[in-house]
Amino acid sequence: MSAPELIRIVSRDSPMALAQVERVKAELAAHSPSIATEVVPVRTTGDKWMGDLSKVEGKGAFTKEVDAALLAGEADLAVHCVKDIPADRPLPAGTTFAAFLERDDIRDALVHPDGLTLDRLPDGARVGTSSVRRTAQLAASHPHLNCVPFRGNANRRLAKLAAGEADALLLAVAGLHRIGRPDVISDILSPETMCPPIGAGVLALQCREDDTRTIDAVSVLNHPGTYREVTAERMFLHVLQGHCNSPIAGYATSHRNGDLSLRACVFTPDGKTVLNAHEWAGPLDPATLGTSVAVSLLRQGARELIDTIAH
Repeated sequence: MSAPELIRIVSRDSPMALAQVERVKAELAAHSPSIATEVVPVRTTGDKWMGDLSKVEGKGAFTKEVDAALLAGEADLAVHCVKDIPADRPLPAGTTFAAFLERDDIRDALVHPDGLTLDRLPDGARVGTSSVRRTAQLAASHPHLNCVPFRGNANRRLAKLAAGEADALLLAVAGLHRIGRPDVISDILSPETMCPPIGAGVLALQCREDDTRTIDAVSVLNHPGTYREVTAERMFLHVLQGHCNSPIAGYATSHRNGDLSLRACVFTPDGKTVLNAHEWAGPLDPATLGTSVAVSLLRQGARELIDTIAH
């Protein structure tokens, strides 16, 4: 089957999202220089709404308009951050993942104007974040700090920090690199200090199921190790049926010997209860590993914990 002459790529219109599209375009050009690309930017509900995401479909607020453009035939390929794609429900009917790009850094970064690290922040310091995952973990590990709500794209959050709306800010290392601002990082937090979100650092390429030409053209960008990690992580989240207000974190790791492991946590919003699980796949396939880790946390009471959180 011949490759398409043009692939129209739909994405959120934020600076970070468009930078992510540029990576996809560059990787596709390296593999298939004869394919032209065109960007179709859309403004999503999640980018326009600065309040509680649970009031506007949760994480689906960042994908709904992108999915709609893809399904309407206005674009051929959608680029998503995996962490923004809901896992408690299937992909929109008629669409499929065509590839997962090689994973970027999964860690979180602290941004402090004077270069302080997380452990050096003084009592009462205001840390900007709207992530329930980050808030719960900071409450557990650094209860002397105060989290203040911060929404908006990374550039907007940096501007809020500069305006004094917080004393420090938590952002993803990968995101800061994508917008060309690694210079603002004052501390990089290990996954043990700040367990990352499901799908951290991964870009997903989504196509219509019947568009085999585009699927075949972009599937060369799929990274096998990342594919296995994301499959385990998303199955874990699917089995837990976590929602956007659930403080759930976890990451899978592909090891050199071919093994796969998955570490995951569920928290209460105040950080006072922390459930942990860490398993190695051995002969298990990634989806089975994700299921097994989820079942381990369910046995510890994760279902009751998640269901008590309003959403």
